[in-house]
Amino acid sequence: MVFRRDGESGASRYGSGGGMSRIFGGSPIGVIIRLALLCVIVGLVLDQLDINALQLFRWAVDRIEDLIRNSADVIKLVGRYFLIGAAVVIPIWVLMRVFRMGSGRR
Repeated sequence: MVFRRDGESGASRYGSGGGMSRIFGGSPIGVIIRLALLCVIVGLVLDQLDINALQLFRWAVDRIEDLIRNSADVIKLVGRYFLIGAAVVIPIWVLMRVFRMGSGRR
């Protein structure tokens, strides 16, 4: 959903390029030139830091694997805490409900 002021059309935001301008977020040629320039600058910085694309990909995959492995441990721990807490909370709740029903209150 796009919110616009009265009298404002969507075309003025992206220029008069039509559908391609809406997809690219501006003039397609301008966007391609800016992206190419940004790729060169980022590539230069990464090369100076001695980082290549394969190392970057491996790092990302390793981080995702660590996240999955650690989240499984967290889920196990939370599940354990839930069961321990439920062993105390549920019986107390049941007793409170029984005593309330016996006293005639709702």
